[in-house]
Amino acid sequence: MTGTGQAPQADPVLLLHGQPGGARDWDLVVAALDRRVQTIAVDRPGWDGRSAPRDLPGNARSALRALDAARADRVTVVGHSFGAAVAAWLCADHPERVGALVLLAPAVNDASLQWIDHWLAAPLVGPLFSVAALAGPGVALAGPQLRDWVGSRLELDRDYLRAAARMLRSPWAWRSFLVEQRALIVQLPALESRLSQIAVPTTIVIGSADRVVPPASAKLLARQIRGAGLVPLRRAGHLLSLQHAERIAEITLAAATLGRVEVPGAG
Repeated sequence: MTGTGQAPQADPVLLLHGQPGGARDWDLVVAALDRRVQTIAVDRPGWDGRSAPRDLPGNARSALRALDAARADRVTVVGHSFGAAVAAWLCADHPERVGALVLLAPAVNDASLQWIDHWLAAPLVGPLFSVAALAGPGVALAGPQLRDWVGSRLELDRDYLRAAARMLRSPWAWRSFLVEQRALIVQLPALESRLSQIAVPTTIVIGSADRVVPPASAKLLARQIRGAGLVPLRRAGHLLSLQHAERIAEITLAAATLGRVEVPGAG
């Protein structure tokens, strides 16, 4: 868990990473916030290499424990991809603890899933596909030349990519990925049925070039959550916290202080 100092009149910010991922995915956003708001970045269950992976309600309970440990009564919750589904579930279960939501490239409704998500969660072939989906890139990124090429192409830190390569080759990461893929398929319908109950200010951010979560699903989500604002980022892909940290920090700070981004603009 990492933290910074809290700015006056701003709710603390809970940062929930996607899958695969970890608390380090938020380092650039935390740095861009520059202590203007308290941040709580956690490794979700299963992604620390020690704890057991959990489904959506299990992740929400873990997030609640993190808030209690930080003595944070009410927070702005920022979730990326699967982490956005956790954020929405936490808000639906404990609205008194959530002041605002920021959902980045959110895998929160059925429209956010693609055919490969169903393959990755399938009973027999799912484990094989999950291992291949993580271990393949992990082995590839272990090579310094390809890692340097990916780093320069995607503007990602080489040390981050080196750590990601180790994580992607780990059996615990494969297990966590499979558990969460199955949770998406099984539990998203229940979450989707509760979206209309979410009453806190919500900002949805989607990259126009996202190939993991279809941008059309974010537009639908903005209609499913009452009063939600939609911020499209032109030419942005899925890795918003890593590749567009300054913009995500700006949106996060606005949500923590004002509740939402008042003038949603394409970035």
